Amino acid sequence: MLNKLIYALTFVSLFASSITWAEDDSEQRFRQARSPQITAIQIKQFFLDPSIDVREALARNRKLKSVDLFHLASDTSETVRIAVATNLSTDSKTFLLLAKDSSSAVRSVVARFEYVPAEVLAVLAKDSSADIRLEVARNLNALEGTLKVLLKDSDPDVQAIATQALQRLKSEQ
Repeated sequence: MLNKLIYALTFVSLFASSITWAEDDSEQRFRQARSPQITAIQIKQFFLDPSIDVREALARNRKLKSVDLFHLASDTSETVRIAVATNLSTDSKTFLLLAKDSSSAVRSVVARFEYVPAEVLAVLAKDSSADIRLEVARNLNALEGTLKVLLKDSDPDVQAIATQALQRLKSEQ
């Protein structure tokens, strides 16, 4: 009986320490993914990391190259794709990919992002969601041509915000 108890306690102790080790390892990978000194090898490893938090930290790393951000823009996690959308190193090609994302939450973040290129807003002005088109009309980067498209929108709220944005543009000229 005593041997079974010792065995059970040893097993529980090993299990608890393996959980702690896994958490420590995840925390270490998280820190490495955020690091400006991240290596190309680490980036490739973190693309496949099982932790969404690690992949999100990687997607927020402004030292990543455009090709790496483009890869992460297709991640299975919406959270990771949103992190790519708000990374200041994200380029137009990646924004265009995100503008066609299946998740309206991702497209909404792209439409609201203050550094999104105007060409991406032009694509989002034709989005199936009125909420996304409304965000485009509110975005200060929307060009006159995009706002004119939104003036003819089927949603009256989008039309109203586009009208206001065009008035703002004219007053700034």
